[in-house]
Amino acid sequence: MRQYTSEEIRSKYLDFFKSKNHQVIPNASVIPENDPTSLFTTAGMQPLVPYLLGEPHPQGKRVVNVQRCIRTGDIEEIGDDTHCTFFEMLGNWSLGDYFKKESIRWSWEFLTSEEWLHIPKERLFFTVFAGDQDVQRDEESYSLWLDLGVDAEHISFQSKEHNWWGPVGSTGPCGPDTEIFIDTGKEKCSESCDPSCDCGKYLEIWNNVFMEYYKNDKGEFTPLSQKNVDTGMGLERVLVALNGGTVYNTDLFEEILKKIHELSDQKDVKPTESKDFRIIADHIRTATFILGDPKGITPSNVDQGYVLRRLIRRAIRYSKLLNIEEGGIAQISQAVIEKYSSVYPELNENRDKIIQELNLEEQKFGKTIRQGLKEFEKVIKRLDEKTTVIDGASAFKLYDTYGFPIELTQELATEKGFTVDINEYQERFEEHRKKSQKGAEQKFKGGLADHTEETTRLHTATHLLHEALRRVLGDSVEQRGSNITSKRLRFDFSFGRKLLPEEISEVETIVNQAIKDDLTVVNQEMTLEEAKQQGAIGLFESKYGEIVKVYSIGEFSKEVCGGPHVKHTGELGTFKITKEESSSSGVRRIKAVLK
Repeated sequence: MRQYTSEEIRSKYLDFFKSKNHQVIPNASVIPENDPTSLFTTAGMQPLVPYLLGEPHPQGKRVVNVQRCIRTGDIEEIGDDTHCTFFEMLGNWSLGDYFKKESIRWSWEFLTSEEWLHIPKERLFFTVFAGDQDVQRDEESYSLWLDLGVDAEHISFQSKEHNWWGPVGSTGPCGPDTEIFIDTGKEKCSESCDPSCDCGKYLEIWNNVFMEYYKNDKGEFTPLSQKNVDTGMGLERVLVALNGGTVYNTDLFEEILKKIHELSDQKDVKPTESKDFRIIADHIRTATFILGDPKGITPSNVDQGYVLRRLIRRAIRYSKLLNIEEGGIAQISQAVIEKYSSVYPELNENRDKIIQELNLEEQKFGKTIRQGLKEFEKVIKRLDEKTTVIDGASAFKLYDTYGFPIELTQELATEKGFTVDINEYQERFEEHRKKSQKGAEQKFKGGLADHTEETTRLHTATHLLHEALRRVLGDSVEQRGSNITSKRLRFDFSFGRKLLPEEISEVETIVNQAIKDDLTVVNQEMTLEEAKQQGAIGLFESKYGEIVKVYSIGEFSKEVCGGPHVKHTGELGTFKITKEESSSSGVRRIKAVLK
């Protein structure tokens, strides 16, 4: 069977949609910009929310890209055949242009035609929205698939749980979707088995979302004036669908697993089939992309830094099971950089930082493990002489606080003649997991879809803050990320020390003077090169020749940005910094409000 490579699929996808008059747009940072709804960019549509809401995109109404994405909701499941914490999303969008007919027809053409992927039609299955009391059944999508020659038995109607997208928050754009699956060849788990089943018979490879409704605060659905198409296809899953095997059999993991195998003492193990090998490969790949991101995230105990630390330390734990020596994870990361730097050059540009942070984290974790061993001894000493069982609460504390995998605790316990109450441990672990998920869900309120007056004012204030920091601390200050809610702004920037009280006061004075001057905010579209020539600052994620939006605030500041802004700075009120703190190594964080 013909084997496809990742480079080939990326090129084919972009070339296909360029032939359909789509403009290729750059992939955004894995750290969302001005978006408190999630810690990482989880889908290609996430950076495009303002344009899906009606703001004109500089590249037009038809756009396509390959977006780096990170999803960490189910880290414990990593190691199976299809899930990855990092993945690449192939996506194309219609921003108020074409709709269901073109989207479905083009998906079919790309998947089945000889010129493109040439997947046998009999292997493809489809789901469409079944309708409910809110919105009618999606007969149009169903009919369009039938018109293309799809067998009716290959199409099933599914509920909102399976075939509905959005809104991002409690209100906003949303709509039905049609999902495309490939038959893996496995036997059906039951007579009722269909693409909604998670037994592994059907693998989802593409999702076409049709944003045609707006959900208001009363829970009512009304038609949108601008209807959009948002599609997403996971690169790793497409490779599995085309080539067979698992994501770890693809060229994306080949050299990474080879390096792990080379460093380990388990020479008789097949790397693609070992869960330990898979977890290390997945986690180091993800950690490398987070560390190599232009926004400068490093391991810490909060937000993205906490997830990064957890991924690195989990990879280290499993590397120890393979007897990989200290420094090994940095070598594995080198393999990731070599594989991806031709597509994502920032990995090579930030190579030294990536390696340095991985080695530093491994050293810190070694110290934590040693502390954990001492804690384990204390747990043993606290036990009653007649007790031979370590309680689940203590075992979970060793995991949660010291990073001990339960397997290590059980191994140590066995050596000393004890067992572990695994049932209580699982209860504590599940309780922790649910709390973590609940916390993540709380982040899906507001965000880029929240263009309220409050968030618009705060967004504009970040521009003033950025320029004021540069004036007080020097031009070496660069934005590393921002996060805006209706209550406050949070701004991360490169700087090596804590700000002095007088520096904070001076920054506030400069910002408030700009507000008092009631400066006009002007939006212009130009190429990235023109923006740089004019002295615009910002996170330059765009590619050569692309049209970008530049916001000028009087003669005060000029910045590349795509978010919402006020017309005059006099609308902002009074600016006040409420907190200045460290975000991560070499990065400071300011929280501020407008009164």
